[in-house]
Amino acid sequence: MIYFSNKYRSTESEILDDFELKGSEMEVMLTDLDRVNKLLGGHQVTLSGIENLLYEVDKGQIITIVDIGCGDGAILRKVAQWGNRHNWKLSLIGIDANPHILREAQQRSIKFQNISFVEKSVFSTTPLVEAYDIALCTLFLHHFDNERVTNILQKLSGEAKVGVVVNDLQRNRLAFWLFRLFSSIFIKTRIARHDGLVSVARGFKRNELESIAKKITTSEHNILLKWAFRWQWVLKSKQ
Repeated sequence: MIYFSNKYRSTESEILDDFELKGSEMEVMLTDLDRVNKLLGGHQVTLSGIENLLYEVDKGQIITIVDIGCGDGAILRKVAQWGNRHNWKLSLIGIDANPHILREAQQRSIKFQNISFVEKSVFSTTPLVEAYDIALCTLFLHHFDNERVTNILQKLSGEAKVGVVVNDLQRNRLAFWLFRLFSSIFIKTRIARHDGLVSVARGFKRNELESIAKKITTSEHNILLKWAFRWQWVLKSKQ
């Protein structure tokens, strides 16, 4: 039984966090997660955050965007399509510590020449890549406790030239029960149903995000609640 608390973030683990997850079960689960994002409009939260950061940036330069915990690369494919429509020159890099998921990501992104993938932990003491402009954290930060979330964002905001876009879940009891109903209809795999509920229970309240933001002084912060119980947190670099 997955426990939900309005007061505290859940500490229950998600099955997806097991790096040994692979094969057909993993592939179907990733497809389930993509379907959820598509049906609930989750990708738009990230895309509008990128637009916010690039508002005053010259379109003549190549913009490097890294996606942390990229999974099967779905958001990078959406960003690539968005970039093509708006005449941006983008170099897109997916970063994940799970080699099995990265192999699937490479297969699903084979038609996109400007997308590449790197196997690396966000907790590496070295920069994630040599240089990048924007870091994306899409449904990634809720996997970690608040202290680690702070450390991740301090690292990313220190490395990214332009800023960071966070797209993550609001911890909300109504969202928890609605997802239980939604998943019974639209989600095929037990893993995705389980992890979706855990994700909501591990989501954030506004005061928790604001508390973390106060500790990150290298960025300007804009935290907005978006459709379908999503937080959009844009960290604009001061450098």
